[in-house]
Amino acid sequence: MSLAGAAPIQDLDAALTVIADGSMLAIPADYVGVAMAATCALIRRGVRDLHLVTAPVSSLQADLLIGAGAVAVLETSAVGFGELGLAPRFTAAVRSGAIAIKDATCPAIHAALRASEMGNPFAVLRGIIGSDVLAHRPDWKVIDNPFPPHDPIVALPALRPDIALFHAPMADRHGNVWVGRRRDLFTLAHASAKSIATVERLYDGNLLLDETLAAATLPGFYFAAVAVAPRGAWPLRGHDYPEDTAHLQEYLRLAASEDGFRRYLDQYVLGRRAA
Repeated sequence: MSLAGAAPIQDLDAALTVIADGSMLAIPADYVGVAMAATCALIRRGVRDLHLVTAPVSSLQADLLIGAGAVAVLETSAVGFGELGLAPRFTAAVRSGAIAIKDATCPAIHAALRASEMGNPFAVLRGIIGSDVLAHRPDWKVIDNPFPPHDPIVALPALRPDIALFHAPMADRHGNVWVGRRRDLFTLAHASAKSIATVERLYDGNLLLDETLAAATLPGFYFAAVAVAPRGAWPLRGHDYPEDTAHLQEYLRLAASEDGFRRYLDQYVLGRRAA
């Protein structure tokens, strides 16, 4: 099998250099492989003016990037910590107007990414007709269905992120990345111009040549780089380790204030790599 276009295996900081200031960066929801070690590395580098797209929601990852001043535009259907509470730096930024918000819904973000995945200029969606969200999205157009019964439908421009960033269980030395049953990661990689993956470990062999693993493997040509980052989703859930709920509670306690958030950054992000 040709290895042409295989993604290089790099150290974490080198792998992230393709994420430039002003990039449209797509990130997955907490249940599909969040690259938290990479997020901390981006904050340490001082990345700025990101157009952050959550696919379709986020919690700690988006809140950290917003609080650190890395985000200019946020396109999301929700940022929050579920039963643990609101996302404090996101909430503060919305109230102060520090970031621009492109409000969306989960089906809308999925549909717009799938349009890009299929090479289409837009997707159509019916369920948001009649909702207030249309008033805040002038780029979403209500059009007439060209087929009977010619009813109204919403056209959503395709979302084509510059970079998709996520964490996966493993990659091989050819840059092929095994994501398991996390099919949302396939959509992110297909829809984005480039992808970067952090992985728990390297697989000894070629994942695409293994009959039991190939179907859940993204080929290396989708990736600009792959970096090994053990426990790279911590404190969120990884493939074989649980969410560190106590740590998230500590974050929420500290990040309730700007000073407390800076203390969190100093201890867990700027001073050392989260692990």
